[in-house]
Amino acid sequence: MRTLGVYLAELLEAYGVDTVFGIPGVHTVELYRGLPLTRIRHVTPRHEQGAGFMADGYSRITGKPGVCLLITGPGLTNAATAMAQAYADSIPMLVITGVNAEGRMGSGRGWLHELKDQRAFAEQISTTSTTIHTREDLDEAMAKAFALFATNRPRPVHIEIPTNVMRMKVDAAIKAERHALPAKFSPEKERITLAAQMLKQAYSPLLLVGGGAIDAAASIQTLAERLDAPVIMTVNGRGILPSDHALALPFNPSLQALRDVMATSDITLAIGTEFGPTDYDWYEDGGFNIPGHLIRIDLDEGQIDRGRVADTKLIGDAKLCVEALLNHVEPAPSRSTASRVKEIRGRVEREELTPIYRAGLHLLDCVKKTLPSAIIVGDSTQATYAASVAYAPDAPRRFFGSMTGFGTLGYALPAAIGARIGVDHPVVSVIGDGGLQFTIAEIGSAVEERVPIIILVWNNQGYGEIKNFMINREIQPQGVEIGAPDLCAIARGYGAHAERLSNARDLPNLLREAASRKGPTLIDIDEGRFVAGL
Repeated sequence: MRTLGVYLAELLEAYGVDTVFGIPGVHTVELYRGLPLTRIRHVTPRHEQGAGFMADGYSRITGKPGVCLLITGPGLTNAATAMAQAYADSIPMLVITGVNAEGRMGSGRGWLHELKDQRAFAEQISTTSTTIHTREDLDEAMAKAFALFATNRPRPVHIEIPTNVMRMKVDAAIKAERHALPAKFSPEKERITLAAQMLKQAYSPLLLVGGGAIDAAASIQTLAERLDAPVIMTVNGRGILPSDHALALPFNPSLQALRDVMATSDITLAIGTEFGPTDYDWYEDGGFNIPGHLIRIDLDEGQIDRGRVADTKLIGDAKLCVEALLNHVEPAPSRSTASRVKEIRGRVEREELTPIYRAGLHLLDCVKKTLPSAIIVGDSTQATYAASVAYAPDAPRRFFGSMTGFGTLGYALPAAIGARIGVDHPVVSVIGDGGLQFTIAEIGSAVEERVPIIILVWNNQGYGEIKNFMINREIQPQGVEIGAPDLCAIARGYGAHAERLSNARDLPNLLREAASRKGPTLIDIDEGRFVAGL
């Protein structure tokens, strides 16, 4: 006979979980009893928000759900920002928390870590939130979670286990079942045939692709080439076409050059993109418009009518839908699209990039050229805002961050740790000095776990982007010039290697040296000096 806590660890392993991120507490120690009996790696962040961001980064790079093990009350509330970021970006995350014992939940008597209604709180930032009362409840909740991750729009799932239930005796064999929930994978053949016919007859077709399309990258490239159609990639869709592909437009759709493309296209095929304002109305000027016929592929039936309402709806998995379209689309005559794409790229370069954006893009391009297989994880900072506008990775899952959607600060460091745990490639965190101070303690986690990430700090002694925004709105800057501590000294204090970049030309050597180390390296980049040195 074993406890439900031990049973949970066995069940996680049966579902293929190899890593969990969490901080134990008195309410969750029973959930830790079984971990040493499995092959699951436990990673301890310095804050539960870090656990959530690590799980997010791990999931984005592996495609598997990131798993968090958190205490009752503050463990969940501390991780709420990370869950909300994952919810906004459709990232699968399994968050398992404790909750007060049955009979004590929501009593209002002031039990340790008590929330008025913890499950109701979690429901705001998750697809489902379930309270476990029996072993059968746990089996059902886990099966449902992994089925949701596989067949629906992936987002966080929350499971809470009362402290008395964790100690419940269990005498049952492990059954890792993936329940066959209704899967909206492939739309009706008639809709596919109709959409394919419209695409074949289009005189100026266009593809818009987002994060929900990255697993369909190869099929999308084939479809674009058959149609001779340009492909605009949102931030989460970057790399679906390689950066040097003749049809690739890896730019923010809010740029005027891109809006002109959308305005002149008679048929637009949008795949796995939610038409979020931070992608399509970056400057909040209301200028986003698709006047032509819109065909939209989306897994989420509730999302497909948000933003620009589709004229033709294909509700299903992006890869299966695109493959179905390919069965009906033959190569089209050349429309000289490659020369038009080249012209648009030149226009973006000439008209859309500020000096700060050029400097940020130079930084990221230097990383890509020096460490070709590197994954770049961005925070909400000026260098990665530049990336949101015009950075072009060479493959999907090579660049992601918190610059769009929920848009949190402090994301890039712990998310990079999670990503590096999930993949054997260099991982580079690009984060501002202000954002870094949200989660700087996670350098200690990287040292402890011997995770060799590279931390590039875009240092402008405060919140530079917000300061500029205030000035542009004729608001006297307040609260943005916070200064920065000696970040190199802090990193060294945790046991990491740290350098200050004195000349932009030295960056490639520093990157190569950092990539050869066994632990984390921080490189402090003075924004003003870096921009002036280009």
